[in-house]
Amino acid sequence: MRSIPRLSRYVLFTLALSLALQLAASTQSIDSAAIDKIMQDALKAWGGPGAAIAIVRDNEVVYIKGFGVRELGKNVPVTPETLFAIGSTSKAFTTTAMAMLVDEGKMNWDDPVRKYVEFFRLSDPLADDNVTLRDIVSHRTGLSRHDLLWYGSPWSREEIIRKIGQVKLTRSFRSVYQYQNIMFLTAGQAVGAASKSSWEEFVQKRIFDPLGMSGTNFSTTAAEKAPNHSSPHRKNREGKIEVIPWRNIDNVGPAGSINASVQDLSKWVRFQLGDGTFDGKRLISAAGLAETHTPQMVIRMEGPTRAYNPDTNLICYGLGWTIQDYRGHLLVSHGGAIDGFRAHVALVPKIKAGLVVLSNLGGTQMPEAVRNSVVDVLLGLPAKDWNAYLIEQSRKIEAEGRARQKEQEEKRHKNTKPSRELAAYAGAYEDPGYGTATISLEEGSLVLQWSSFKSKLEHFHYDTFTAKGENPLENSQVVFTLGGDGEVSAMNFLGIDFKRARPRQARHAAQ
Repeated sequence: MRSIPRLSRYVLFTLALSLALQLAASTQSIDSAAIDKIMQDALKAWGGPGAAIAIVRDNEVVYIKGFGVRELGKNVPVTPETLFAIGSTSKAFTTTAMAMLVDEGKMNWDDPVRKYVEFFRLSDPLADDNVTLRDIVSHRTGLSRHDLLWYGSPWSREEIIRKIGQVKLTRSFRSVYQYQNIMFLTAGQAVGAASKSSWEEFVQKRIFDPLGMSGTNFSTTAAEKAPNHSSPHRKNREGKIEVIPWRNIDNVGPAGSINASVQDLSKWVRFQLGDGTFDGKRLISAAGLAETHTPQMVIRMEGPTRAYNPDTNLICYGLGWTIQDYRGHLLVSHGGAIDGFRAHVALVPKIKAGLVVLSNLGGTQMPEAVRNSVVDVLLGLPAKDWNAYLIEQSRKIEAEGRARQKEQEEKRHKNTKPSRELAAYAGAYEDPGYGTATISLEEGSLVLQWSSFKSKLEHFHYDTFTAKGENPLENSQVVFTLGGDGEVSAMNFLGIDFKRARPRQARHAAQ
């Protein structure tokens, strides 16, 4: 046998050494001091009262820690076990549940939605005939958000799904990505139907319990009873941080009602980075899990999406996950936001790493700043000041909003009056999806009542009024239309055309 030349032996040794060093780098413990600084800098930059983070690598939790306080004004620290609302990061639990049912042959991604939710409809006939489970969990039905059908509303899950079926599509079916929470609510209802239980029961039994997520729950009613839970916070009009009540969103649960700690979610991240097994037990097929991480719909790189992702060339939505390139590496992630809370879960599959960040201050990009900074550390990339960058982008977007309001005010025709006396506008206005909105005359002003919200209307110009009051309707414009007979016949509100309801006596006379 011929001996290996000296140069070849040197090359082989160098390759072996390189591989060994890469393996060591992938398994080495994380730089805790660097992560401490990232979290401390983020809390200081964004003004958050508290946050928590867990980092996973090679199926191990390599860092987990709480920072700051659970509630402003109380010296009770955030710990890894502190509960936060995780918002839309709940969506991946819904699609993972669906993938488990697909494994069992009880569901197929391309099944018609009505196979499981018989009362589900879309207002467009083509979309209604063809819409599948895959469509509703990849945000491509043609429906825009319409979040006020569930947010703070008095309606049940079934009522909300029935209502959205009466709403006009804003884009053609499967033509564009439009984020839509009610479609995920519908997917959760499908999970319950296919499993002959409920979304909550299935996720508890098949995901929470096997992963050991013992502190995780589905509702604020449970979260607020937990001894170790955070309180939600927001910046008020004066820019000061204040505590606000928990927002109950049980009526849209599968889209975002889960509450959890980084301790529990670290197990979720470990599971998502694996092959469908957890601690040796198979929970889902590798192919089923991979399908949820597979691009389904392109997200256009424009507006805030472009601004907040400067190192991304292409971004898509999978099944409950966002998939993108980040500084040349694959990133699978999802954010969550609900009153007073922000969350982010991210996976870097090629290096078997992931993280979860939870914060008790709403309305910020802090979790994304932390995510980017931590991923930079994990990948050994040059550091960037992501706090400064994302704060600047947020300020620009806020400034654009103020500019639009200013432009609207500048177009106002001052010193104009309504076409009719205010009493003529009072009455009920109806839309098949949005239901009934009532206009009343109270103490010389028009008042709008819709859903659970009530707003005083301030005259803007002609037959246009502006909703006032600290609620989600604030600054929405209400535009009345008069018929040929001079009577008020319709009202446009939230982009919906409400028709004036005929008085009950007139209805009886016409029958």
